[in-house]
Amino acid sequence: MRLSRTALAAFFSFAGILHFVRPRPYEAIVPPPFPKRESVAISGVAEIAGAVAVLHPATRRAGRWWLITLLLAIFPANVWMAVSPEKVPGLNLEKMPRWMLWARLPLQPLAMLWVWRATGD
Repeated sequence: MRLSRTALAAFFSFAGILHFVRPRPYEAIVPPPFPKRESVAISGVAEIAGAVAVLHPATRRAGRWWLITLLLAIFPANVWMAVSPEKVPGLNLEKMPRWMLWARLPLQPLAMLWVWRATGD
C-alpha cells in the first residue's frame, strides 16, 4: 500500500508540475467557456496539493477525496477532446487517432480506483 501511495503522490506531483512547465497541451484541451490559463494553473496546483495530502496520515483522507473530486472535475475536458478533436489546437489526429482519445476516458475511473485503494488506511 505504501509503495502505491508513494507512486500516486509522485504521479500527481509530476503531472501538476507539467501544468506549469508545459502548459500548452493542457490549455488546448480546456473546453470553452473556461479560461484556459487559469484552469490549467488551478488544476496543476490542485494535483500537487492532493499529492502532498495523501502522504501524511492526518491529511490522507482529505487528499483522497480531493484527488477523486479533481479527477471528476477534469473529466469533461477529456470528453470534450474525444468529441471535438478538431477544436483542440495542435492535436494531430494522425499521431493521436480518434479511438485513442476515446480509449483514454476509462482511465479516469481507473485512476479514481487507484486513489481510493492507495489511500486506504
